[in-house]
Amino acid sequence: MKIVVADCDHESMEIEKKILAEAGLDYTHFACRTEEDLITQCAGANVILTQYGPFTDRVLAALRPDLGLVVRYGVGVDTVDLDAATRHGVQICNVPDYGMYEVSDHALGLMMALVRKIPMIAAATRRGEWDYRMAIPVRRIKDMTVGVLGVGRIGRLFAEKVAALGSRVVLCDPYKPGLCELLPGAEQLTFDEMIAIADVVSIHCPLSEETRGIIGAAEIARMKPGAIILNTARGGIVDEDALAEGLASGKLGGAGIDTVESEPLAASSPLLSFENCIVTPHMGWYSEQSAQELKRKVAEEAVRFARGEPPAYPVNQLAPEA
Repeated sequence: MKIVVADCDHESMEIEKKILAEAGLDYTHFACRTEEDLITQCAGANVILTQYGPFTDRVLAALRPDLGLVVRYGVGVDTVDLDAATRHGVQICNVPDYGMYEVSDHALGLMMALVRKIPMIAAATRRGEWDYRMAIPVRRIKDMTVGVLGVGRIGRLFAEKVAALGSRVVLCDPYKPGLCELLPGAEQLTFDEMIAIADVVSIHCPLSEETRGIIGAAEIARMKPGAIILNTARGGIVDEDALAEGLASGKLGGAGIDTVESEPLAASSPLLSFENCIVTPHMGWYSEQSAQELKRKVAEEAVRFARGEPPAYPVNQLAPEA
C-alpha cells in the first residue's frame, strides 16, 4: 500500500506517522502545488492525503488505476473534481466535523465584535480617546435578526449559539427541509426572504457553482441598511468588490471575513481599509484540539482503506464493484 501526503504545510506529521505506523503503514511527503506536481510525484500512489492540490480530471485520470482514495485535510472539497473522481472510481473523503465548534465560535466572535464595535473603540482607546460615544449607535443583540446561510454541522451550531443570546434566528438551506424541527424557535426562509430581513447574515455553505458569488452587489442592495455579513465558509461565496463597495457606501454596517477568494488576502485589498471590516487569516477552524483531531482522522481514513473497510467520511458515492 503506497500512501502519499501530496501536500501539507503543518509543522509536524507525528500524529499521522504514529497512526499509520501502528497499522504497519508508511508514507512519503511531497509539496505538490500543480497538476504536473501531482501527476509526476504521486505516480503509483494508492492513497493520497492532500491539503491544497488540484485534483482535476487530468490528474485523476493520470493516477489511475493505482489511486483508490484521496483524503482532504479539511471540510471543503472545491479543489477536487468530484464528478471526475466518481467516473474514475476514486473515493474522495474529507473531515467534516473536526473544527465545527471552532468555526461556529469564530463566527459568533466576529458577530459580537462587530455589533459591539469592539475593535474600533479599542483602537480609539489606545489612541487616548476615552469616549464611548464614538461607537454610537450600538444595537442590542437580543433584538437582532440573524440569518444563517447553510445549516450543516457548523451552521446549526452557530444558530444554536445565537439563539441562546435571544436573537431571532432565520435559516436558509434549500437542501434541508424541516430545519425548524431541529432548532425550535427558528424560522426557515428562502434566500431572498432571509437577506431582506436579517441584521446579520452568517455564511456556512460550501463553495460550488451554485453558491459562487451568491452574495453580490444586487443582494447587498436588498439587505437592510447597516446589515453585517460574516463569511467563515469559503472565499468566492461573497463578491469581494461588492462587499467593499457596500462598506464604502455605508450600506453595510460591517463584515467579518475569515476566508477570501485568493489567500492570503493582498495587502492592497480595500477590505483592509475599513475599521468595521474584521479580516482573519482563515483561522476559524483552529484550536489545538481541532488541529490534532483533523490529523488523526485523515490518517485513520487511510488506514481504513488499507484494511478494506468502508470510509467514515465519503464525499462521493462509488458504484459497487462487480
